[in-house]
Amino acid sequence: MKQALRFFSLVLCFAQASAADKPNFILFLADDLGYGDLGCYGHPTIQSPNLDAFAKEGMRLTQCYSASAVCSPSRSALLTGRTPHRNGVYTWIAEGSEVHLRTSEVTLPKLLKASGYSTCHAGKWHLNGLFNNPAQPQPGDHGYDWWLATQNNAAPTHENPNNFARNGQAVGPMTGYSAPLVVDEAISWLAQERDPAKPFFLAVWTHEPHYPIKSDPTFKDLYPNLSDEIQIEHHANVTQMDFAFGKLMKALDAQGLRDQTFVFFTSDNGPEGDGVKTPGRGSSGGLRGRKRDLHEGGIRVPGIARWPGRIAANATSSTPVIGSDIFPTMLNLAGVPVPKERVLDGIDVSGLLTGTSSQLNRPQPLFWRLHMAPNAQYAMREGDLKILADASLTHFELYNIASDPAETTDLQSSQPERFAALRDQFLAHNAAIEAEGPDWWKRLSPSGGTLKKRP
Repeated sequence: MKQALRFFSLVLCFAQASAADKPNFILFLADDLGYGDLGCYGHPTIQSPNLDAFAKEGMRLTQCYSASAVCSPSRSALLTGRTPHRNGVYTWIAEGSEVHLRTSEVTLPKLLKASGYSTCHAGKWHLNGLFNNPAQPQPGDHGYDWWLATQNNAAPTHENPNNFARNGQAVGPMTGYSAPLVVDEAISWLAQERDPAKPFFLAVWTHEPHYPIKSDPTFKDLYPNLSDEIQIEHHANVTQMDFAFGKLMKALDAQGLRDQTFVFFTSDNGPEGDGVKTPGRGSSGGLRGRKRDLHEGGIRVPGIARWPGRIAANATSSTPVIGSDIFPTMLNLAGVPVPKERVLDGIDVSGLLTGTSSQLNRPQPLFWRLHMAPNAQYAMREGDLKILADASLTHFELYNIASDPAETTDLQSSQPERFAALRDQFLAHNAAIEAEGPDWWKRLSPSGGTLKKRP
């Protein structure tokens, strides 16, 4: 008996030592949060004290991109490291759609789980049309030990949602507001459900500030000088998300997990609406375009990374980083081999974040392709130059993002040779991506996220 106890004690010590060698990961994703929607990104009114403090503890990226200008595609890239048209999630996924993140894709939580990580997803999923239905893969099929999720938005609003499912079982009506409820689930999992002998990967994907929104009056009361109720609701909704983020960071500290945990905060795309009259009062930070647009305002988003002792405090970087970089970066930090049998569009940016390497070598250019029926948009960035194309692939725009981030001056006529080279590179790159992914996009219906039936 003593020998058996000694053996199991040694096994436990080995597991704990192995866990200590691997960082924990938290991927916190806001929904429709614009580039200029946080105090630390220059917003003059919105109160985001927790994220502002978090930015001072780590690195703030000033050229962080989502992989799409709408939600589902950008989420698919975070989990696969592949631009959305490669993995098939080419547009937002309507309820009932056949579009989904296929099990043929190798996901970040699945690889980390196979390497000994505990895994959890809490919040919006939006990577299938048949949510909580065995006809399509669910979060658990992509590597999550534990999950609480919705197909798309919290319904009927962020207040008292009733459409969550936990580990395949409908939860029913919940009392409270979406982001704090999602974070409470994450905190509970950290404290009670995960294996403490293992490192963990935790995805927290809030609904805030995606419409239809609803904010706790506590946060609305923080904006007494505003008279526009839509603006108050929106700004309070961002503060609600910030409060939830801060609550999670405090729980991390309380459980003694701060120093071992790499936390990355970002958004899935730019802000909703026109920012003035329509619902959606988020800020693009002065950039051109908003959600559903591949100009900078639709795809440039906040990006903040913290890992105490590894990422310098109060640091900033203007090097372009994209959502698909999360996949190879976290795998590399965990010591997990990156898949070699498929094309990855993301690259490991851990050297940039930790200050060990300032140069990034991208075999694949930054690339975006978005289908929102009846239109399509394309964009590619190579160095400081960004080329955009319309659905016909005949109308192009060319900008120098370093000198003209607002994309005001089209350079086609002034740099004809450079434009021609980039156009040819873009067309070849797009054709290669199109050949690899499924052809779901060819049957996109006018409603945008559903598909026409096959003839």
